[in-house]
Amino acid sequence: MNIHFIAIGGSAMHNLALALEHKGYTITGSDDIIFEPSISRLKAKDLLPESFGWFPEKIHEGLDAIVLGMHAKADNPELLKAQELGLTIYSYPEFLYEQSKGKTRVVIGGSHGKTTITSMILHVLDYHDREVDYMVGAQLEGFDRMVHLTEENDFIVLEGDEYLSSPIDRRPKFHLYKPNIALLSGIAWDHINVFPTFENYVEQFQIFVDSIVSGGSITYNEADIEVKKVVESSENTIRKLPYHTPEYTVENGETLLETPEGPMPIEVFGEHNLNNLAGAKWICQNMGVDEADFYEAISTFKGASKRLEKIAESKTAVLYKDFAHSPSKVAATTKAVKEQFPDRKLIACLELHTYSSFNPEFLKEYKGALDAADEAVIFYLPESVAIKKLEAVTPEQIATAFQRTDLKIFTDAASFHSFILKQRYDNTALLLMSSGNYGGLDLEEVKSLL
Repeated sequence: MNIHFIAIGGSAMHNLALALEHKGYTITGSDDIIFEPSISRLKAKDLLPESFGWFPEKIHEGLDAIVLGMHAKADNPELLKAQELGLTIYSYPEFLYEQSKGKTRVVIGGSHGKTTITSMILHVLDYHDREVDYMVGAQLEGFDRMVHLTEENDFIVLEGDEYLSSPIDRRPKFHLYKPNIALLSGIAWDHINVFPTFENYVEQFQIFVDSIVSGGSITYNEADIEVKKVVESSENTIRKLPYHTPEYTVENGETLLETPEGPMPIEVFGEHNLNNLAGAKWICQNMGVDEADFYEAISTFKGASKRLEKIAESKTAVLYKDFAHSPSKVAATTKAVKEQFPDRKLIACLELHTYSSFNPEFLKEYKGALDAADEAVIFYLPESVAIKKLEAVTPEQIATAFQRTDLKIFTDAASFHSFILKQRYDNTALLLMSSGNYGGLDLEEVKSLL
């Protein structure tokens, strides 16, 4: 097949392009800007566009399909040409569904935890040499790509994102996969630029549960009130399989998971990650992996990229980086690090970076999110708020939202960097949380201080 990608440089899009090239398809693509690592990875397979920009002449009747990325606009000249020629145009999730219609589709959904759970499942399957197709939102150790597609594999494991599918398809991605086996980890309001009310956001998960094929199953986190409500109220004819956080203990900075064979040390930590592990276990068992084999494999799982990722450690200090930005994830991550290192001072730094986090109404959701930290720090750039064309957010608003009187707030990168680099890190855990880059903070310099 000849496939053209409009906006080939995106994290998900370039991985799909690489997967299809690996499968033997002929791939072309365009984009107006591409960053690393997409540039190097596309270039290595001779898929990097010769010039940045949009070129309608690349669109012709010899193409079997167009895959349209979210980065493109509805008036993209290549998209308009494809529509004019009547070519088949897929969103990213639509194309994944087309590639997996004959397979058993395993879809992992939830406001948080889905990348980690998907990563855990793939780690366990890979450990036991079980071949599956997959799409996951983080680069995994030992995996070449984030997307893998074949003709022969029976299963495909998909991370089910609730964000929109494409500029011309405003449905959430996970509505399009029609899972046979599904998981729902948690519901916490997010993407308020698309889902302006909590009720509207929850509705997307109701649609997801109702999209599971008849006779399929939903494994769900019964500790999450909204998840429990959504799943148990669904009239879809599916099996409903609840899970909960397993028993565990923390001893000298090591987490021990209770198993039928006794306590087992694991690499990941925090109540939220143990909860994720429980969900992954049930999905693996639904896919034919027995309990003992799951435990053997999961003991070697070190975590998904940017999810409570250990950056550096010395005898008296440790540095973690996490993708956390939503209030529930910030709270869970901060609590997890404090629980793992109860005798160390925890400095937790959160960069407010997303559209939601600058919304005055949504800011209130952060109440108590940093309470587990001994020292709590917020960093944001007012120019980031301006770029998103939002009303200015003041430090006073942020302090009121978090309801912590000793909260340190930095509104310029130089001051924030100076604070980080002047700290003494004896007997300290430093946690950096953001979906951005902390204003260009040099992590190598931070590591040298530990």
